[in-house]
This record gives sequence, C-alpha cells and structure tokens, in this order.
Amino acid sequence: MTNIIKPQVTLLSYTPEPEKVVAAAARLCYSKKNGNELMEDFTSAQVEEFLKKLVDLGHESPFEHASFCFSVDGISRACSHQLVRHRVGCSYSQKSQRYVKETGFSCIEPNSIALKPEADKLFRETIDKVQEAYDALLALGVPAEDARFLLPNAASTSLVVTMNARSLIHFFELRCCTRAQWEIRFIAKEMLRQVKEVAPLLFAKAGAPCLKNGFCPEGKMSCGIAPTIEELRGF
Repeated sequence: MTNIIKPQVTLLSYTPEPEKVVAAAARLCYSKKNGNELMEDFTSAQVEEFLKKLVDLGHESPFEHASFCFSVDGISRACSHQLVRHRVGCSYSQKSQRYVKETGFSCIEPNSIALKPEADKLFRETIDKVQEAYDALLALGVPAEDARFLLPNAASTSLVVTMNARSLIHFFELRCCTRAQWEIRFIAKEMLRQVKEVAPLLFAKAGAPCLKNGFCPEGKMSCGIAPTIEELRGF
C-alpha cells in the first residue's frame, strides 16, 4: 500500500544570540574592543540599530557568523537534489539508500497528480509495483545499494541541513520565488518562517527578490506579480 507523506521542517539548533553575534562581528571591524567585550557591551537597542544598517546597506558578510541547523524530512529525492546544489556556507547529512533498506518506502505525490483520480490511481499502482520489485530484488540477494536503482524520484528522504544566515538569505531569494519548484518552495518558506521567529532582524528582508527589491530579476521569465527591472526602466 502506497504511503504518501508530507514534508516537514524543524529548526534543531542555531547560534546562541545570533543577531548579537552578527552585530558584534560587524562592529569589531571599527572598534578597539574585542569580540567578547562587544558581546558584553552591546544593548538590545544597539544591536537592533546596527543590524538595520547592515540589512539596508546589504553588508552581509558578518551574517556568516550565525548558523541555523534544520531537520528536513519527508521530501522527495527530486527535491533533495535541488537542495544540495546550494553549497556555499551549507552542510548536509542525508539518509543513505545504500545502507538503509527502503522496504515500505514512503513517497511524495504532487497535487497535480493527487487531485486527478485516474492519475492518482496510476501513480499509486506504479509505486506499489516498484516496491514489490525492490523487495523481490532484496529477497534474491541483491544488495540494497543496487536494488535502489529501481527507486523513483518520488521516494522520500531526510536530511540535516546547516546554513549560515548569509547563505540562507541567498537560498530564500532563489527558492521562495514563485518560479521555484513547489516542493522546495514550501521547504524554503517554512525555513524562513522558523528563522524569523528567532532572528527577525537578520531576516527582515529575506524572501523572494521581488519583495526585497520591489522588482523581479527574472526578465521574460517573470511570473508577473512584480514588474521587471526592464519594465521599470521603460525598455
């Protein structure tokens, strides 16, 4: 029986006092005090004022000193392949199909299939056949690392993902956009929601670039929600 699941994101841990750390790191460049002294001396009001300046100026290198670790579960292999393409300032650990046998594997079903009865029936029947074939290969002594060649992009996976704040902001710009694939867009928006709860100043302007800049950088590929830079310039 096909086991359809939904993606989940959990913020596992993050740099203590991430906003204060970023502010202290940035202030260090212009101060005689060391980082420890700045962490002790900075008031909440000073941190807020300093971070607003950093965000407005786009001075994001100090953001790299704050990291956020997530558990990302119940996403498809199609989605995880997109996620791990983000490499700068990012770390990943993913469930291995080589060592973890996928007996009774779960999968992700797109709504474009699930909402059409005939398509949904075909999808589920095919997944069940794949499961039967996979289990049969294991029973024949085929190692899991080879039997996994049958497994589809729909097969679910789990990852632990760590990104620094600067990398997250870049990730959100690309993956919160309406042109991003629906599954990774959901992951990005949920990650953004959770980091905003613990570091609202760091991620005050994070999200799709049209929200941050007021225009879409996608040109002719724009979804049309916001004007493109060409339209604003009149050509």
